[in-house]
Amino acid sequence: MTQPTPLCNRRTFLAALAAAGAAALTRNAQATTSAPADRLKLGFDNFSVRAFDWKAPQLIEYAASLKVDTLLLSDLDVYESLEADYLKQLAARAKEAGVELQAGTGSICPTSKSYNEKKWGKAEDHARLLIRTARLLGTPVARCYLGSQQDRRGDGGIDRHMDAMVKVLKTVRSEAEDAGVKIAVENHAGDMLAWELVDLIKEAGESFVGATMDPGNAAWAIEDPMVNLEALGPYVVTTGIRDTAVWETEQGAKAMWANMGHGNTDWPAYVNRFRELCPDVPFVLEIISYKWLGESNYLEPEFWSRYPQARAGEFARYVALARRGKEYTIPAGRPAGDPSPQLEQAQQKFDLEESLKYCRETLGIGVKG
Repeated sequence: MTQPTPLCNRRTFLAALAAAGAAALTRNAQATTSAPADRLKLGFDNFSVRAFDWKAPQLIEYAASLKVDTLLLSDLDVYESLEADYLKQLAARAKEAGVELQAGTGSICPTSKSYNEKKWGKAEDHARLLIRTARLLGTPVARCYLGSQQDRRGDGGIDRHMDAMVKVLKTVRSEAEDAGVKIAVENHAGDMLAWELVDLIKEAGESFVGATMDPGNAAWAIEDPMVNLEALGPYVVTTGIRDTAVWETEQGAKAMWANMGHGNTDWPAYVNRFRELCPDVPFVLEIISYKWLGESNYLEPEFWSRYPQARAGEFARYVALARRGKEYTIPAGRPAGDPSPQLEQAQQKFDLEESLKYCRETLGIGVKG
């Protein structure tokens, strides 16, 4: 993989931090929420409503009721069958409902702690199954990921896992290209920084590999969502969008995923730039609100063993984001009570539907309005 310039000295970092703050003020002043004539497609990832355990037909029905444009089925367990006839019938059902389907799965990196070899066998075969599923659904999108922030630890860090995944991707290149499918690798759970994912895409082959861009996961990897967008925008195939509240702590910063509009991502500026970089890519929400707290204790020296090649300017943007932020608050009207499966379902439904409403009414996203 490409070896970037290491983390710069204190003077360079402070200058970058000041510039990041000024840039944020400029973006806020210039941002507009007006929608152009060609509106971005709006959709959601089925993980947003995971507590319901719905299969693909129920998810298509729900997506149609919400009048979204796109539904990302991000795991292979969502199908009642992987037989060709079933998948083709599912594709026809989605087309009739006016819902564009995208396919996905989890890790296809054999060295990652996230990879389930017992379930999927060889990573290459798992990737082939994903490609086949996407082809039979009639979608050019096949989302997957490497692993998580845990893969940044240990000998070789994230690089050895990236190398292993590139090898898998190159092995299935002909199958993907013959199927007309692009493998969309996600920056997932703090595994890769945006520039690292770009390196992976370029090394594997841009003709059949792109990105699933996730600004929420970026915040788990000391990365401002705007930095993530600038790097991945030219390579993005699909998305997993959610807001994040990021704030400073004595050890560094914390990040909590939140409903759209309830974090400190500058969404008007983000969407304006999104339209410039990837106007044909759906704005797919993957809402995972108020559940998992991310901590980046970057004021502790041992933290940096996971980021030996971090870039000072990009990190400064993240610090500026945290300084502007504050600890999250739960939105008014969100279901509350004693923990139960029913409460979790109600909360996930509320979080997704409130976030879709924000995207439509505040950001002007959604072809169907």
